[in-house]
Amino acid sequence: MSIAYRVEDGVARICFDRPAKLNALTLAMYEDLGRAFKAAADDDRVRVVILTGAGERAFCVGADLKESIPALARNDIDISAWDAAHLKSLNIDKPVISAVNGLCMGGGFEIMLATDLRVASSTAEFSLPEVSLGIVPAGGTLVRLVRQIGFAAAMEILMTGERFSSEHLLRIGVLNRVVAPEHLAQTVTQLADRLVRLSPTALNVVKRAVRELSDLPVQEAFRREAVLGQLAFTSADARRGLAAFAEGKRIAY
Repeated sequence: MSIAYRVEDGVARICFDRPAKLNALTLAMYEDLGRAFKAAADDDRVRVVILTGAGERAFCVGADLKESIPALARNDIDISAWDAAHLKSLNIDKPVISAVNGLCMGGGFEIMLATDLRVASSTAEFSLPEVSLGIVPAGGTLVRLVRQIGFAAAMEILMTGERFSSEHLLRIGVLNRVVAPEHLAQTVTQLADRLVRLSPTALNVVKRAVRELSDLPVQEAFRREAVLGQLAFTSADARRGLAAFAEGKRIAY
């Protein structure tokens, strides 16, 4: 199996584990990745998910084209079969962090865009090269990218197929942080540890609200926000947190 999965201290770690091939995704890996995401979503022990790639050269360079392109050209598979791997048909209402440790291209870039927080090595490189092959990044990116960073920046990435640096993607809002390669694992672990200590109910509501409210008319979105907010305000997590605050304390959930 080339998707590694383990759970430790509330954190599910999912790893593209095919470093000799720059963590290129076989058809079986797409299925395994979808299953790993579902396992993390369904496991009450899991509070945070970290997604990364094995080795130092690549996070993930996308689909293994020698396998996937012939299959797609023959119409043997429907790309919607990869929806779970791209988090299009599966909602994880827990924080998902990408730790980008090298080349992040094609489908790897697309999967990163489905995550909530993105930390990259300063030496990582990013590209959506699909247009140079006569195809398009339809793993959620044609929808997500322009909504996340705006029209002009998104179109440059989508239409040129060029490689971009971590610093450029940090400036335009694709990434949250860029760190030296030797600090990547520690930075992501510290971020996950912080999230594990926060209210899972509050984080769940934040993710649901961002997902559900963005396309609603403003007044309808406000009404739905109040409903979701009430779920957090009346939760056991809120009672504990507010009681601790009143006593001048901070708690870990």
